[in-house]
Amino acid sequence: MQQRIIGITGGIATGKTKVSDYLRDTYGLPILDADLYARNALVGDRLLKLQERYGKLVFDDHGNIDRRKLGAIVFDSASELQWLEGLIHPYVRECLISEAKCREPSTVVMVIPLLFEAHMENLVTETWAIACDPQQQLQRLMSRSHLSETEAIQRIASQMSQSEKIELADVVITNSANTEDLFLQVDLALLNSPMGIYSRQA
Repeated sequence: MQQRIIGITGGIATGKTKVSDYLRDTYGLPILDADLYARNALVGDRLLKLQERYGKLVFDDHGNIDRRKLGAIVFDSASELQWLEGLIHPYVRECLISEAKCREPSTVVMVIPLLFEAHMENLVTETWAIACDPQQQLQRLMSRSHLSETEAIQRIASQMSQSEKIELADVVITNSANTEDLFLQVDLALLNSPMGIYSRQA
């Protein structure tokens, strides 16, 4: 039987982590988080390339990457964001492929915020887009990441729009109401598959 790999995507602050945490805690599914791999990507040769491009601009006084400074640069310039993603995405792709193989033949959940933008659809067997009301998305992002409205809008605008993700996804899960409604949609999306029967964790 083909391994089922669910690719969860969606705009920033739409609820992807909430959905993946539920799938892990309720159904015991392994979660492969592209963002975690991306955070670990900037070491070795990739770190040197970052230093060569930006010098001390994106590092703190201790020589560590200051992600807020880096974000301010790349989210203000499409070309800089494209350069950084070109540096990170190949590493993330390798990690996702390797980790998924280690878990065959069980179902795996890949959380890939830039799944469509990075053309990683071929890594999964189905795509789920998590969406919410745009104003909710903006407020959640500002609150969660302590960003100004301008900074939050900038980050949202740097990604593919929610409407485009919805158009491309196999399944759309809306996170605009309450948690109970969200989790019911997740249950239905998971169970409405010919690829296996799932039971909740005890």
